Amino acid sequence: MVTAKAWILKKHFEGFPKTSDFDLKKIELPNLKDGGKWKLLLESVFLSVDPYMRPYSRRTMKEGDIMIGTQVARIVESKNSAFTVGAFVVARGGWRTHLISDGKDLQLLPSGWPESIPKSLALGTIGMPGLTAYFGLLEICKMKPGETVLVNAAAGAVGSVVGQLAKIGGCKVVGAAGSDDKVAYLKKIGFDEAFNYKTVTSLDEALRKASPDGYDCFFDNVGGEFANIAINQMKKYGRIAVCGAISQYNDSEPQKGPYMQVPMIFKELRMEGFLVTRWNNRWEEGLNVLLKWVVEGKVKYHEQVTEGFENMPMAFIGMLKGENLGKAIVKV
Repeated sequence: MVTAKAWILKKHFEGFPKTSDFDLKKIELPNLKDGGKWKLLLESVFLSVDPYMRPYSRRTMKEGDIMIGTQVARIVESKNSAFTVGAFVVARGGWRTHLISDGKDLQLLPSGWPESIPKSLALGTIGMPGLTAYFGLLEICKMKPGETVLVNAAAGAVGSVVGQLAKIGGCKVVGAAGSDDKVAYLKKIGFDEAFNYKTVTSLDEALRKASPDGYDCFFDNVGGEFANIAINQMKKYGRIAVCGAISQYNDSEPQKGPYMQVPMIFKELRMEGFLVTRWNNRWEEGLNVLLKWVVEGKVKYHEQVTEGFENMPMAFIGMLKGENLGKAIVKV
């Protein structure tokens, strides 16, 4: 019998999450049996912390539930011929060190995954965040060569991929991030223009300076006041992909506005929110493309790795504060 450690949502978040909102518990897992429901025992190797966990915890969880999330896990015992011991999978098992599974919701890493590529990328650039960038740009923004793409939270797990994919697609890319180090990273990975939105005297002026002619595509991870200002600088027939609203996730009181109807009307803009799960039937396509580009060096990555399962809450809170560069990962 295996004892798993798991982080429980002790109390729903009020405002910004606190470490006291979580509780670390031990759970005894049953042994696998021939003919039983549970066919696989998995051991988490890397766990993901992501912005979506903040709003989704309120929407889908009860107090006392294991915190939601995804991990790269190693199969340590198998009674399912489709999964061999030692194989690595992506599992939606929440914040826990071990789990048992019937195998239905597990996703093997893409075939041909080189040893030189960290398996943790299956939670980032070659995983859900990378796919969010891929489908958001291709299917929502419908970017075209020669266009100008704006992305905020640009040094994060999704934004950093958005910019690089837009460059591969022949676009000019402008990124906004929250520190000078992040701005330097964006320029290093090929962004044409990048600025620290926290230190500019005027966001409106910074956006105009970066692209005087305006923006064809806006990949919005932030919402709020940033979106309110940026939408006024869209070109006619511009497209806006609403991916996230991290500026609002921790608010105790709803923000007022932004009010974007007037620029949407006169510039005939298209604005659409999306969840990456819309393209579940195309995940293999997207993952193979992203893996290929990472191997070829066309898409670069950076991971903010926190050591130790006991530090999951700290890593989650740090990510929400914007302390991560690239994808925030916890190594068990």
